[in-house]
Amino acid sequence: MAVTSETHRLPVRKLVAASAGNAVEWYDWGIYTAFSIYFATQIFPKGNEAAALLSTFATFALAFFFRPLGGYLLGRYADLRGRRTAMLLTIALMSGGSVVIGILPTFEQVGWLSPALLVLARIAQGMALGGEVSNASAYLGEIAAPSHRGRYSSFFYISTGAAVLVASLLGFFLSRNLDAAAMGSYGWRVPFLIGGVLGLVGLWLRRELPETEQFEENRAKAEKLRNPLLLTLKEHPKAVGQLVGITLLSTLCFYTFFSALTPFAVKTRHANDFDVFLALSIATGLFIALQYPMGWMADRYGRKPQMLAWSAAMAVLVVPLSSLVKPGLGNLVIVFCVGLGLYTAITSIAPAIMSELFPTELRGLGIGAWYNLTVALFGGTAPLVIQWVGGTVFFWYVAVAAVISFVVILTLPETKGVTLR
Repeated sequence: MAVTSETHRLPVRKLVAASAGNAVEWYDWGIYTAFSIYFATQIFPKGNEAAALLSTFATFALAFFFRPLGGYLLGRYADLRGRRTAMLLTIALMSGGSVVIGILPTFEQVGWLSPALLVLARIAQGMALGGEVSNASAYLGEIAAPSHRGRYSSFFYISTGAAVLVASLLGFFLSRNLDAAAMGSYGWRVPFLIGGVLGLVGLWLRRELPETEQFEENRAKAEKLRNPLLLTLKEHPKAVGQLVGITLLSTLCFYTFFSALTPFAVKTRHANDFDVFLALSIATGLFIALQYPMGWMADRYGRKPQMLAWSAAMAVLVVPLSSLVKPGLGNLVIVFCVGLGLYTAITSIAPAIMSELFPTELRGLGIGAWYNLTVALFGGTAPLVIQWVGGTVFFWYVAVAAVISFVVILTLPETKGVTLR
């Protein structure tokens, strides 16, 4: 008998355990950009602050180009050995990298060894996150009842939003209680070391997660595949194109509102860092609160209407919003709340959408490789691009991406309630 929405009970403990590990991953990733304005001149030469910040963002972007490699290797590993085992490995890599950054010697102490170690730590984190997104998405998609996949998927970005909120609140608290000298000296290290502790918590939560039935049923099929990455292009080219087209705007939204705007507002538009962290914290609270309701709406009314509304609104509104990135808490709250509020239309169902594009034996690798390649090209470069070209050109760039994603979404079939292949 089919499970009805009235009798279905969400396995909250399992969802929290799977998503808590994801939260640790995104916390570690998010604090890098949130605190980059403080540690840039500690890791790179102090002579030119702008050059140090650009070097820090270049390192951020470089790590993104290891995400496709991590997505490919860890995605294939998950298709062969299981989602749970792969998720334990990714969280260990990510939190280990966070600890390394937290204890890095400064440029004055060891010279160019300091940025070299930063690059290595970020490469490890890039590979970890490449595997984490695809494997956690596959896990949530595979354990969900077809009629509730949107609601299950919403836990992914509830955890992501919670992680970014913790990072933002840490920035708010530390910037309020430490002066600029203290933040530059040791304050920025605190959140990275906390990331290591959170990694241990994530490992403990994930250790007892059961493997998905779909993986177990399709494991032998995955083991027989040869050249699986090429197979995604030969047998599922439309799915690859659709994943890339949707991810283009999604990743730009994430790294614009959660990463790039913080240093841009402070360094370029001269907004108060206290106001920026507070505005981001308020908007992130809204972002978390809207995830489950939006997942419910997608299960009830469909995926496509929600995604089309999001991409159309971003195309129309993102450039006008950019004019409000300036000093003043009210302006900043509007920018962050509108941007992140709209973004929930896709984030709430992203794991469901991605899981529905590929069959089980290719799901980890298919999502891991193509999602992360798109994120590397467009998301990882967002903080660097906004610093380089300036706000006006950058926001037009996001608007064009929104138009492209809108057209791609039109080609998607409606997948509400479908059974995964």
